[in-house]
Amino acid sequence: MSTITHAARASRADDARVVAVVGIAHALSHFSQLLLAPLFPWLKDAFLLSYAELGLLMTIFFVVSGIGQSLAGFLVDRVGALPVLLGSIALFVVAALVFAVSKGPAMLAFGAVLAGLGNAAFHPVDYSILNARISAARIGHAYAVHGVTGNLGWALAPVFLVTITQFAGWRAAYVGAALVSLVVLAIVWWNRAALEVPRTQPHAAADNGQSALAFLRLPAVWLGFAFFCAFAFALGGVQSFAPEAARLLHGVPLEAVAWCLTAYMLGSAAGTLAGGFLAGDPERAERVIAVCFGVAAILALGLAWLPWPGVAVPFVFAAMGISGGLANPSRDMLIRRSTPPGATGRVYGVVYSGLDIGMSTSPLFFGMLMDANSPKLVFVGIAAALALLILGAFRAGRATRVRSVAAEAV
Repeated sequence: MSTITHAARASRADDARVVAVVGIAHALSHFSQLLLAPLFPWLKDAFLLSYAELGLLMTIFFVVSGIGQSLAGFLVDRVGALPVLLGSIALFVVAALVFAVSKGPAMLAFGAVLAGLGNAAFHPVDYSILNARISAARIGHAYAVHGVTGNLGWALAPVFLVTITQFAGWRAAYVGAALVSLVVLAIVWWNRAALEVPRTQPHAAADNGQSALAFLRLPAVWLGFAFFCAFAFALGGVQSFAPEAARLLHGVPLEAVAWCLTAYMLGSAAGTLAGGFLAGDPERAERVIAVCFGVAAILALGLAWLPWPGVAVPFVFAAMGISGGLANPSRDMLIRRSTPPGATGRVYGVVYSGLDIGMSTSPLFFGMLMDANSPKLVFVGIAAALALLILGAFRAGRATRVRSVAAEAV
Protein backbone atom coordinates (compact mmCIF):
# COMPACT_ATOMS: atom_id res chain seq x y z
CA MET A 1 0.00 0.00 0.00
CA SER A 2 2.74 2.47 0.97
CA THR A 3 4.69 1.62 -2.20
CA ILE A 4 1.66 2.33 -4.35
CA THR A 5 0.98 5.58 -2.51
CA HIS A 6 4.59 6.68 -2.93
CA ALA A 7 4.49 5.86 -6.64
CA ALA A 8 1.27 7.84 -7.05
CA ARG A 9 2.82 10.83 -5.28
CA ALA A 10 5.92 10.58 -7.46
CA SER A 11 3.75 10.46 -10.55
CA ARG A 12 1.79 13.51 -9.43
CA ALA A 13 5.02 15.40 -8.73
CA ASP A 14 6.47 14.43 -12.10
CA ASP A 15 3.29 15.48 -13.89
CA ALA A 16 3.19 18.78 -12.01
CA ARG A 17 6.80 19.52 -12.97
CA VAL A 18 6.19 18.83 -16.65
CA VAL A 19 2.96 20.86 -16.71
CA ALA A 20 4.63 23.79 -14.95
CA VAL A 21 7.62 23.96 -17.31
CA VAL A 22 5.54 23.48 -20.44
CA GLY A 23 3.08 26.07 -19.13
CA ILE A 24 5.84 28.63 -18.61
CA ALA A 25 7.07 28.05 -22.16
CA HIS A 26 3.50 28.36 -23.48
CA ALA A 27 3.04 31.63 -21.61
CA LEU A 28 6.18 32.92 -23.32
CA SER A 29 4.71 31.96 -26.70
CA HIS A 30 1.60 34.06 -26.08
CA PHE A 31 3.69 36.83 -24.53
CA SER A 32 5.77 36.97 -27.70
CA GLN A 33 2.68 37.11 -29.93
CA LEU A 34 2.12 40.58 -28.45
CA LEU A 35 5.65 41.93 -28.75
CA LEU A 36 4.50 44.38 -31.43
CA ALA A 37 0.87 45.41 -30.93
CA PRO A 38 1.12 47.07 -27.47
CA LEU A 39 3.95 49.30 -28.70
CA PHE A 40 2.31 50.34 -31.98
CA PRO A 41 1.85 53.98 -30.84
CA TRP A 42 5.57 54.33 -30.13
CA LEU A 43 6.68 52.43 -33.25
CA LYS A 44 4.32 54.52 -35.38
CA ASP A 45 5.93 57.74 -34.22
CA ALA A 46 9.48 56.39 -34.27
CA PHE A 47 9.33 55.17 -37.88
CA LEU A 48 6.47 57.30 -39.27
CA LEU A 49 4.42 54.21 -40.12
CA SER A 50 0.75 54.04 -41.04
CA TYR A 51 -1.66 51.77 -39.19
CA ALA A 52 -1.82 49.56 -42.28
CA GLU A 53 1.96 49.16 -42.21
CA LEU A 54 1.86 48.31 -38.53
CA GLY A 55 -0.88 45.77 -39.19
CA LEU A 56 1.26 44.22 -41.92
CA LEU A 57 3.87 43.38 -39.28
CA MET A 58 1.29 41.28 -37.43
CA THR A 59 0.22 39.64 -40.68
CA ILE A 60 3.85 38.69 -41.34
CA PHE A 61 4.11 37.19 -37.86
CA PHE A 62 0.99 35.02 -38.16
CA VAL A 63 1.57 33.96 -41.77
CA VAL A 64 5.10 32.78 -40.93
CA SER A 65 3.83 31.12 -37.75
CA GLY A 66 0.96 29.39 -39.58
CA ILE A 67 3.13 27.99 -42.36
CA GLY A 68 5.91 27.11 -39.95
CA GLN A 69 3.54 25.37 -37.54
CA SER A 70 2.51 22.80 -40.13
CA LEU A 71 6.16 22.04 -40.91
CA ALA A 72 7.29 22.16 -37.28
CA GLY A 73 5.14 19.15 -36.45
CA PHE A 74 7.21 16.97 -38.78
CA LEU A 75 10.42 18.33 -37.23
CA VAL A 76 9.15 17.55 -33.72
CA ASP A 77 8.34 13.97 -34.68
CA ARG A 78 11.75 13.57 -36.33
CA VAL A 79 14.23 15.20 -33.91
CA GLY A 80 12.18 15.33 -30.72
CA ALA A 81 10.24 18.05 -28.90
CA LEU A 82 12.96 19.36 -26.57
CA PRO A 83 15.50 20.54 -29.19
CA VAL A 84 12.76 22.30 -31.12
CA LEU A 85 11.46 23.96 -27.94
CA LEU A 86 14.91 25.27 -27.05
CA GLY A 87 15.41 26.57 -30.59
CA SER A 88 12.04 28.32 -30.56
CA ILE A 89 12.77 30.15 -27.33
CA ALA A 90 16.19 31.18 -28.66
CA LEU A 91 14.42 32.68 -31.70
CA PHE A 92 12.28 34.79 -29.36
CA VAL A 93 15.44 36.12 -27.72
CA VAL A 94 16.93 37.09 -31.09
CA ALA A 95 13.64 38.56 -32.37
CA ALA A 96 13.27 40.83 -29.33
CA LEU A 97 16.85 42.04 -29.73
CA VAL A 98 16.25 42.73 -33.44
CA PHE A 99 13.23 44.84 -32.47
CA ALA A 100 15.36 46.65 -29.88
CA VAL A 101 18.00 47.72 -32.43
CA SER A 102 15.66 48.27 -35.39
CA LYS A 103 16.49 51.22 -37.62
CA GLY A 104 13.47 50.97 -39.90
CA PRO A 105 10.46 48.92 -41.07
CA ALA A 106 12.64 46.29 -42.77
CA MET A 107 14.27 45.32 -39.48
CA LEU A 108 10.90 45.26 -37.74
CA ALA A 109 9.64 42.92 -40.46
CA PHE A 110 12.71 40.70 -40.02
CA GLY A 111 12.05 40.56 -36.29
CA ALA A 112 8.43 39.60 -37.01
CA VAL A 113 9.65 36.73 -39.21
CA LEU A 114 11.97 35.47 -36.46
CA ALA A 115 9.23 35.75 -33.82
CA GLY A 116 6.78 33.95 -36.12
CA LEU A 117 9.26 31.12 -36.63
CA GLY A 118 9.74 30.90 -32.87
CA ASN A 119 6.01 30.78 -32.26
CA ALA A 120 5.41 28.16 -34.95
CA ALA A 121 6.61 25.14 -33.01
CA PHE A 122 4.91 25.63 -29.67
CA HIS A 123 1.70 23.69 -30.09
CA PRO A 124 3.35 20.64 -31.71
CA VAL A 125 6.05 20.76 -29.02
CA ASP A 126 3.75 21.33 -26.05
CA TYR A 127 1.21 18.67 -26.91
CA SER A 128 3.88 16.15 -27.88
CA ILE A 129 5.41 16.56 -24.42
CA LEU A 130 2.11 16.59 -22.52
CA ASN A 131 0.64 13.61 -24.36
CA ALA A 132 3.83 11.59 -23.85
CA ARG A 133 4.70 12.54 -20.26
CA ILE A 134 1.40 13.20 -18.44
CA SER A 135 -0.61 10.32 -16.99
CA ALA A 136 -4.00 9.69 -18.61
CA ALA A 137 -5.85 10.49 -15.38
CA ARG A 138 -4.45 14.02 -15.30
CA ILE A 139 -4.21 14.91 -18.99
CA GLY A 140 -7.42 16.99 -18.89
CA HIS A 141 -6.06 19.09 -16.05
CA ALA A 142 -2.76 19.45 -17.90
CA TYR A 143 -4.62 20.83 -20.93
CA ALA A 144 -6.47 23.25 -18.65
CA VAL A 145 -3.29 24.62 -17.08
CA HIS A 146 -1.71 24.84 -20.52
CA GLY A 147 -4.58 27.01 -21.73
CA VAL A 148 -4.50 29.21 -18.64
CA THR A 149 -0.80 29.92 -19.00
CA GLY A 150 -1.36 31.08 -22.57
CA ASN A 151 -3.97 33.57 -21.40
CA LEU A 152 -1.63 34.80 -18.68
CA GLY A 153 1.08 35.37 -21.27
CA TRP A 154 -1.33 37.51 -23.29
CA ALA A 155 -2.27 39.45 -20.16
CA LEU A 156 1.32 40.06 -19.07
CA ALA A 157 2.81 41.30 -22.35
CA PRO A 158 1.02 44.69 -22.64
CA VAL A 159 1.61 45.56 -18.97
CA PHE A 160 5.28 44.56 -19.12
CA LEU A 161 6.13 46.27 -22.40
CA VAL A 162 4.15 49.47 -21.92
CA THR A 163 5.35 49.99 -18.34
CA ILE A 164 9.02 49.73 -19.32
CA THR A 165 8.42 51.91 -22.38
CA GLN A 166 6.89 54.67 -20.28
CA PHE A 167 9.94 54.78 -18.02
CA ALA A 168 12.86 53.81 -20.27
CA GLY A 169 11.66 53.76 -23.89
CA TRP A 170 10.50 51.07 -26.29
CA ARG A 171 14.00 49.80 -27.08
CA ALA A 172 14.55 49.03 -23.40
CA ALA A 173 11.20 47.24 -23.34
CA TYR A 174 12.41 44.88 -26.06
CA VAL A 175 15.66 44.25 -24.21
CA GLY A 176 13.51 43.35 -21.21
CA ALA A 177 11.48 40.97 -23.38
CA ALA A 178 14.70 39.30 -24.54
CA LEU A 179 15.72 38.82 -20.90
CA VAL A 180 12.35 37.23 -20.13
CA SER A 181 12.91 34.75 -22.96
CA LEU A 182 16.43 34.02 -21.67
CA VAL A 183 15.02 33.24 -18.22
CA VAL A 184 12.48 30.82 -19.73
CA LEU A 185 15.23 29.25 -21.83
CA ALA A 186 17.24 28.62 -18.65
CA ILE A 187 14.19 27.08 -16.91
CA VAL A 188 13.55 24.71 -19.80
CA TRP A 189 17.22 23.72 -20.02
CA TRP A 190 17.40 23.08 -16.28
CA ASN A 191 14.36 20.79 -16.50
CA ARG A 192 15.27 19.18 -19.82
CA ALA A 193 15.35 15.64 -18.42
CA ALA A 194 11.66 15.91 -17.50
CA LEU A 195 10.72 17.03 -21.01
CA GLU A 196 12.45 14.36 -23.07
CA VAL A 197 10.06 12.57 -25.43
CA PRO A 198 11.01 9.51 -27.48
CA ARG A 199 11.40 10.40 -31.13
CA THR A 200 9.19 8.81 -33.74
CA GLN A 201 11.19 6.20 -35.61
CA PRO A 202 11.88 7.53 -39.13
CA HIS A 203 10.95 4.25 -40.75
CA ALA A 204 8.10 3.28 -38.44
CA ALA A 205 5.40 4.50 -40.78
CA ALA A 206 7.00 2.80 -43.75
CA ASP A 207 7.30 -0.45 -41.79
CA ASN A 208 3.56 -0.35 -41.26
CA GLY A 209 2.96 0.27 -44.94
CA GLN A 210 2.06 3.91 -44.32
CA SER A 211 3.54 7.19 -45.47
CA ALA A 212 4.55 9.91 -43.02
CA LEU A 213 1.81 11.94 -44.67
CA ALA A 214 -0.85 9.28 -44.21
CA PHE A 215 -2.41 11.23 -41.33
CA LEU A 216 -3.43 13.94 -43.83
CA ARG A 217 -6.04 11.54 -45.18
CA LEU A 218 -7.87 11.54 -41.87
CA PRO A 219 -11.04 13.70 -42.02
CA ALA A 220 -10.71 14.44 -38.30
CA VAL A 221 -7.40 16.25 -38.90
CA TRP A 222 -8.90 18.66 -41.42
CA LEU A 223 -12.05 19.10 -39.38
CA GLY A 224 -9.78 20.01 -36.47
CA PHE A 225 -7.93 22.48 -38.69
CA ALA A 226 -11.23 24.14 -39.71
CA PHE A 227 -12.34 24.08 -36.07
CA PHE A 228 -9.30 26.08 -34.99
CA CYS A 229 -9.70 28.52 -37.87
CA ALA A 230 -13.21 29.31 -36.63
CA PHE A 231 -12.04 29.44 -33.01
CA ALA A 232 -9.25 31.91 -33.80
CA PHE A 233 -11.60 33.94 -36.02
CA ALA A 234 -13.98 34.42 -33.09
CA LEU A 235 -11.12 35.13 -30.67
CA GLY A 236 -9.59 37.63 -33.09
CA GLY A 237 -12.91 39.45 -33.25
CA VAL A 238 -13.05 39.69 -29.47
CA GLN A 239 -9.44 40.84 -29.16
CA SER A 240 -9.50 43.38 -31.98
CA PHE A 241 -12.79 45.28 -32.26
CA ALA A 242 -15.40 43.80 -29.89
CA PRO A 243 -14.56 46.22 -27.03
CA GLU A 244 -14.82 49.23 -29.35
CA ALA A 245 -18.04 47.85 -30.85
CA ALA A 246 -19.43 47.52 -27.32
CA ARG A 247 -18.52 51.14 -26.60
CA LEU A 248 -20.42 52.32 -29.66
CA LEU A 249 -23.46 50.13 -28.99
CA HIS A 250 -23.79 50.42 -25.21
CA GLY A 251 -22.01 53.62 -24.23
CA VAL A 252 -19.24 51.88 -22.32
CA PRO A 253 -17.07 54.61 -20.74
CA LEU A 254 -13.80 55.04 -22.60
CA GLU A 255 -11.75 54.25 -19.52
CA ALA A 256 -13.66 50.95 -19.11
CA VAL A 257 -13.30 49.73 -22.70
CA ALA A 258 -9.96 48.06 -22.00
CA TRP A 259 -11.56 46.21 -19.10
CA CYS A 260 -13.83 44.38 -21.56
CA LEU A 261 -10.90 42.47 -23.03
CA THR A 262 -9.23 42.07 -19.65
CA ALA A 263 -12.46 40.63 -18.23
CA TYR A 264 -12.76 38.27 -21.18
CA MET A 265 -9.20 36.95 -20.86
CA LEU A 266 -9.42 36.51 -17.09
CA GLY A 267 -12.79 34.79 -17.49
CA SER A 268 -11.31 32.55 -20.16
CA ALA A 269 -8.41 31.63 -17.88
CA ALA A 270 -10.75 30.76 -15.00
CA GLY A 271 -13.07 28.82 -17.29
CA THR A 272 -10.19 26.88 -18.83
CA LEU A 273 -8.92 25.87 -15.40
CA ALA A 274 -12.38 24.64 -14.40
CA GLY A 275 -12.84 22.99 -17.79
CA GLY A 276 -10.09 20.51 -16.95
CA PHE A 277 -12.59 18.69 -14.72
CA LEU A 278 -15.12 18.50 -17.57
CA ALA A 279 -12.50 17.00 -19.89
CA GLY A 280 -12.00 13.90 -17.75
CA ASP A 281 -14.30 11.83 -19.98
CA PRO A 282 -13.15 12.19 -23.62
CA GLU A 283 -16.41 10.69 -24.91
CA ARG A 284 -18.38 13.74 -23.82
CA ALA A 285 -16.02 16.30 -25.34
CA GLU A 286 -18.43 17.27 -28.13
CA ARG A 287 -21.31 17.85 -25.72
CA VAL A 288 -19.20 20.04 -23.45
CA ILE A 289 -18.01 22.07 -26.44
CA ALA A 290 -21.55 22.48 -27.77
CA VAL A 291 -23.01 23.72 -24.48
CA CYS A 292 -20.14 26.07 -23.60
CA PHE A 293 -19.68 27.67 -27.02
CA GLY A 294 -23.47 27.79 -27.40
CA VAL A 295 -23.75 29.91 -24.26
CA ALA A 296 -20.91 32.15 -25.48
CA ALA A 297 -22.68 32.61 -28.84
CA ILE A 298 -25.93 33.59 -27.11
CA LEU A 299 -24.08 36.15 -25.00
CA ALA A 300 -22.46 37.59 -28.14
CA LEU A 301 -25.87 37.94 -29.80
CA GLY A 302 -27.12 39.58 -26.61
CA LEU A 303 -24.41 42.21 -26.93
CA ALA A 304 -25.53 42.81 -30.51
CA TRP A 305 -29.25 43.20 -29.88
CA LEU A 306 -30.00 43.80 -26.19
CA PRO A 307 -29.64 47.21 -24.48
CA TRP A 308 -26.98 46.61 -21.81
CA PRO A 309 -25.93 49.32 -19.34
CA GLY A 310 -22.38 50.34 -20.12
CA VAL A 311 -21.06 49.34 -16.70
CA ALA A 312 -22.48 45.80 -17.12
CA VAL A 313 -20.78 45.09 -20.46
CA PRO A 314 -17.38 44.00 -19.02
CA PHE A 315 -19.26 41.40 -16.95
CA VAL A 316 -20.89 40.06 -20.12
CA PHE A 317 -17.43 39.80 -21.68
CA ALA A 318 -16.26 37.92 -18.58
CA ALA A 319 -19.18 35.51 -18.91
CA MET A 320 -18.31 34.95 -22.58
CA GLY A 321 -14.72 34.24 -21.59
CA ILE A 322 -15.75 31.77 -18.90
CA SER A 323 -18.08 29.93 -21.29
CA GLY A 324 -15.46 29.65 -24.01
CA GLY A 325 -12.72 28.76 -21.53
CA LEU A 326 -14.72 25.86 -20.10
CA ALA A 327 -14.68 24.26 -23.56
CA ASN A 328 -10.94 24.60 -24.20
CA PRO A 329 -9.66 21.43 -22.46
CA SER A 330 -12.42 19.35 -24.08
CA ARG A 331 -11.42 20.90 -27.42
CA ASP A 332 -7.85 19.70 -26.86
CA MET A 333 -9.10 16.27 -25.79
CA LEU A 334 -11.07 16.02 -29.04
CA ILE A 335 -7.91 16.63 -31.06
CA ARG A 336 -5.99 14.11 -28.95
CA ARG A 337 -8.58 11.45 -29.78
CA SER A 338 -8.05 12.04 -33.50
CA THR A 339 -4.25 11.71 -33.36
CA PRO A 340 -2.74 8.44 -34.66
CA PRO A 341 0.13 6.92 -32.67
CA GLY A 342 3.53 8.37 -33.61
CA ALA A 343 2.08 11.43 -35.39
CA THR A 344 1.39 13.79 -32.51
CA GLY A 345 3.70 16.58 -33.69
CA ARG A 346 2.48 16.42 -37.27
CA VAL A 347 -1.21 16.39 -36.37
CA TYR A 348 -0.96 19.24 -33.87
CA GLY A 349 1.21 21.20 -36.28
CA VAL A 350 -1.42 21.05 -39.03
CA VAL A 351 -4.44 21.45 -36.77
CA TYR A 352 -3.09 24.38 -34.77
CA SER A 353 -1.89 26.22 -37.86
CA GLY A 354 -5.60 27.00 -38.21
CA LEU A 355 -5.17 29.33 -35.23
CA ASP A 356 -2.70 31.49 -37.11
CA ILE A 357 -4.88 31.62 -40.22
CA GLY A 358 -7.91 32.65 -38.21
CA MET A 359 -5.96 35.26 -36.24
CA SER A 360 -4.43 36.75 -39.41
CA THR A 361 -7.76 37.17 -41.24
CA SER A 362 -10.13 38.08 -38.41
CA PRO A 363 -8.99 41.67 -37.66
CA LEU A 364 -9.29 42.64 -41.32
CA PHE A 365 -12.83 41.25 -41.58
CA PHE A 366 -14.10 42.84 -38.37
CA GLY A 367 -12.28 46.07 -39.13
CA MET A 368 -14.21 46.31 -42.40
CA LEU A 369 -17.46 45.89 -40.45
CA MET A 370 -16.45 48.70 -38.13
CA ASP A 371 -15.50 50.92 -41.07
CA ALA A 372 -18.98 50.22 -42.45
CA ASN A 373 -20.52 51.50 -39.18
CA SER A 374 -21.90 48.04 -38.34
CA PRO A 375 -20.72 47.31 -34.78
CA LYS A 376 -23.68 44.96 -34.24
CA LEU A 377 -22.36 42.71 -36.98
CA VAL A 378 -19.09 42.31 -35.09
CA PHE A 379 -20.92 40.36 -32.40
CA VAL A 380 -23.07 38.56 -34.96
CA GLY A 381 -19.89 37.46 -36.73
CA ILE A 382 -18.39 36.24 -33.46
CA ALA A 383 -21.57 34.30 -32.68
CA ALA A 384 -21.59 32.76 -36.17
CA ALA A 385 -18.00 31.56 -35.74
CA LEU A 386 -18.91 30.04 -32.36
CA ALA A 387 -21.86 28.24 -33.95
CA LEU A 388 -19.50 26.77 -36.55
CA LEU A 389 -17.36 25.49 -33.68
CA ILE A 390 -20.30 23.48 -32.34
CA LEU A 391 -20.95 21.91 -35.74
CA GLY A 392 -17.24 21.23 -36.26
CA ALA A 393 -16.88 19.56 -32.86
CA PHE A 394 -19.64 17.04 -33.57
CA ARG A 395 -18.32 16.31 -37.05
CA ALA A 396 -14.75 15.87 -35.79
CA GLY A 397 -15.97 13.61 -32.98
CA ARG A 398 -17.99 11.50 -35.42
CA ALA A 399 -15.00 11.19 -37.78
CA THR A 400 -12.80 10.09 -34.87
CA ARG A 401 -15.26 7.41 -33.80
CA VAL A 402 -15.53 6.10 -37.36
CA ARG A 403 -11.73 5.82 -37.55
CA SER A 404 -11.63 4.02 -34.18
CA VAL A 405 -14.30 1.51 -35.23
CA ALA A 406 -12.48 0.85 -38.50
CA ALA A 407 -9.19 0.30 -36.65
CA GLU A 408 -10.82 -2.16 -34.27
CA ALA A 409 -12.38 -4.05 -37.18
CA VAL A 410 -8.96 -4.46 -38.77
